[in-house]
Amino acid sequence: MHADNIAAHPRAALAGLFDVHAPSAADVADRHGVTSFASAAEAIAADTVDAVLIATPTSTHVDYLEAAVRAGKPVLCEKPIDLSLARVNELAARIAGSPVPIMLGFVRRFDPGHAAAQRAAAAGEIGALHQVIITSRDPGMAPDSYIETSGGIFRDMTIHDLDLARFMLGEEIATVTATGARLVDPALMARCGDFDTVVVTLSTASGRQAVITNSRRAVYGYDQRVELFGSEGMLISDNRRENLVTRHVAGATGIAAPLQHFFIERYSEAFNAEIGHFVDAIEGTAPVPAGFEDGRQALLLADACFLSVAEGRTIQTSDLG
Repeated sequence: MHADNIAAHPRAALAGLFDVHAPSAADVADRHGVTSFASAAEAIAADTVDAVLIATPTSTHVDYLEAAVRAGKPVLCEKPIDLSLARVNELAARIAGSPVPIMLGFVRRFDPGHAAAQRAAAAGEIGALHQVIITSRDPGMAPDSYIETSGGIFRDMTIHDLDLARFMLGEEIATVTATGARLVDPALMARCGDFDTVVVTLSTASGRQAVITNSRRAVYGYDQRVELFGSEGMLISDNRRENLVTRHVAGATGIAAPLQHFFIERYSEAFNAEIGHFVDAIEGTAPVPAGFEDGRQALLLADACFLSVAEGRTIQTSDLG
């Protein structure tokens, strides 16, 4: 998907790619007529490569991101930077002062509806912003093999919503309170040590609030909604459907098409827009919209969620660094 989006962008060209699964790499390289590199190091070092997009397993992100920065090449890295905040902090120290643009793949910031809602709130269209309500529910449980290496629901799934909450609130988070349950799959803890249903409440120093609800399974589809409530009104960025037709028949009214299946379909426009923002940052025409520190803060908040559940208390983010 990322390769297709880069190749289709009017101000970018796909130079090549590397994937540990050679058949996948060969297929994409053949389709676009580009180089299939023998290693990530070769791809990053290649003279034909001006910038790097990292969409590899999380455990590789720190090494590849640092290699790209050392090579002086702007980098767009999928979230999270790493599963360890200590490792992220160590990387931050090593690359401190580098002018190389680093962008994190928090794609929901670039969804047309979410972005429009954020701009409207920032412009004061709903007065003083009081609350942000984020609903994010997957259409079905991920396989155990994925969950076991994901870092847990807060670092894997909720981290998108934690970043979106910071983006919408426009202020840093001061406190985090989270609860977790296993309502979809009661045996998930024994098998994977994770939750499938969580609620997170965030607050800023000024008192603004955000509430995030996540579930690993919504039987009706990929549920993605954001509500911003303020002193003078409300903004809603709603779900996307396969089409906009609603049916009104003898037995029922307002029957709508199903929700779009999963994240690639739901956020297809956002993934395209993300590449555009990355190109803008590379060319220096706009600042990086979601940078390294945004990635670090999102991971810090995810850690705070786990700590809140484990200790049954509200966590002060200032205590986590």
